[in-house]
Amino acid sequence: MSRFCRSLTRTGTQVMQSSGKSLVSVEKIGGTSMSAFGDVLRHIMLYDKSRIYGRIYVVSAYSGVTNQLLEHKKTGEPGIYALFADGADYHAALDGLAVSLKKLNAGFAELGLPLDVADAFVDERIGEVKKYLDAMHHVLASGYIRRQDVLLAAREVLASIGESHSAFNSVEILKANGVQAILLDLAGFHDDMAWTIDERIHNSFKGLELAGNVIVATGYTKGTEGIMREFDRGYSEVTFSKIAVEVRPAEAVIHKEFHLSSADPNIVGLENAVIVGATNYDVADQLADVGMEAIHPKAAKPIELAGIPIRLKNTFEPEHPGTLITKDFVGERARVEIVTGSDKVTLVEIHDPSMVGTVGFDLGLMEIFCKHEISYILKATNANSIAHVLWESSVTPGLIAELEARYEVVTVKPSAIVCAIGSNISIPGVLARAAQALADAAVNVNCVSQTLRQVNMQFIIERSDYKKAIVALNHTLCVSPGTPVPLA
Repeated sequence: MSRFCRSLTRTGTQVMQSSGKSLVSVEKIGGTSMSAFGDVLRHIMLYDKSRIYGRIYVVSAYSGVTNQLLEHKKTGEPGIYALFADGADYHAALDGLAVSLKKLNAGFAELGLPLDVADAFVDERIGEVKKYLDAMHHVLASGYIRRQDVLLAAREVLASIGESHSAFNSVEILKANGVQAILLDLAGFHDDMAWTIDERIHNSFKGLELAGNVIVATGYTKGTEGIMREFDRGYSEVTFSKIAVEVRPAEAVIHKEFHLSSADPNIVGLENAVIVGATNYDVADQLADVGMEAIHPKAAKPIELAGIPIRLKNTFEPEHPGTLITKDFVGERARVEIVTGSDKVTLVEIHDPSMVGTVGFDLGLMEIFCKHEISYILKATNANSIAHVLWESSVTPGLIAELEARYEVVTVKPSAIVCAIGSNISIPGVLARAAQALADAAVNVNCVSQTLRQVNMQFIIERSDYKKAIVALNHTLCVSPGTPVPLA
């Protein structure tokens, strides 16, 4: 067994007050925050001297590491995974990764990280990964196992490196600062247990002493179903969610480098970004649907069903309570809480005269979307046209060719979507106010959608108008003094 495995003291899984309220917290720390670990130490882990212990931290890899391992999340630039998939020299790339990880280690030396121990961990883990990948490479060459299954397994192995590295360092730094800390490496490199993700988490926490320790868990969890297969790059929040459901804290906390605000401060300016403060899971789902994830939707659902609130906090403002997401919150006064969207979408409209009165006309369209593994963001329809808003990256030549072969007119238009979202906007005047704000900013609306639930008003506009529309809606609906719509 690896010399880096840690023994665990086990006496009981949940620690409760006599009132029944959990004394344990489960907290997720994102990659950007982890890279500023001195701030994490000061503003989160050691900030409140009265509650250092009884906290479980689920940590992401340092910023940029998973991009180097897999591919860049935004640009798609290939990483080590592509080298393995192409049969290229992944050993040299892994050696280069080791150099990068040790350089990160050196940046934490002033926080107390013992570099000899931390660098040795990197060497050992990279060596283990090479052995795993070499074995997979031989299996691929044999042709006995489906290529896609082996490649997915390789993604799993590579993805785990970043979280194991950051979690190991976190524990060593905490110990150097006099904190009793335990590493919970859920990557499962040193066992052959065929556990599901849930089983691994349950067995890892079974009997673990929580109240007197700080637990640092990897955001990656090994499981027979494959966490990357199920959730891809949202896996660290899924681990966070499953741990929260396992230990049932009073709150599940997510630390990010920003507050959940009325709009992106980079677009509207920090002075015009209003901190939300409180909202509900429905709003969180709407945000995730347009790519602004307060929390991954597949991670949020189990926490919501367990009745656990989520608190979003800014790593660099520890005194601020942040934003609390609960199941039943509805704002006391009607207001738009968040204006968001994306300029990375495409409007695909089908126009066909035979659509009028035809039962199930759009079933064929859905079958094509399903074949191409496409989930749409917005749908609007009239007598002979159906418009869908899709992520730009999912609109392929093959998809368009298949649609054009089946339908009379197919229009493909690069677009942007802007949304006005709130827990209490189901009153007269909100939609009119939003549309007027866009008109006043000379932004033309090409398509619009709102359901009966009235949580999210969605406008499809020209891509070049995206930032202008965000600024206009945020100013009119969230910032300007007479704007948050009349009292309900």
